[in-house]
Amino acid sequence: MTIAIGNDHAGTTYKNEVVTYLEKQGIKVINHGTNSDDSVDYPDFVHPVASDVSNKKADFGIIICGSGNGANMTANKHQDIRSALCWNKEIVALARQHNNANVLSIPARFVSENQAIDFVKVFLETDFEGGRHQNRVDKIACQ
Repeated sequence: MTIAIGNDHAGTTYKNEVVTYLEKQGIKVINHGTNSDDSVDYPDFVHPVASDVSNKKADFGIIICGSGNGANMTANKHQDIRSALCWNKEIVALARQHNNANVLSIPARFVSENQAIDFVKVFLETDFEGGRHQNRVDKIACQ
């Protein structure tokens, strides 16, 4: 499995923790995020993640910014991306089960690093349920 990850300055420490966790699981990581706490523009680090997922270079994406909103909005501009802004494990599970989310957006200023790792675990361990949800997911993209 390959995960693309991107972050702005608010998510640098979170990104580092997530990357360490993923690599310990044997998951390949493509790091598009900043490694600095200096202010940067989140779209510069989120667009490459969304492109990797959209182009099948990565199986999933993880994006991290202060509120999670800007990163989430940016990722969702890409066709075939279903990015979900998540603030608890239940929302993470539902985003995968019902929406077949392929990008997880984490709000670094509103959750702990431990919660972020838990979100990543749930995101990767939860399958899309398909069935009645597939019809809805098929209606998301504008084509």
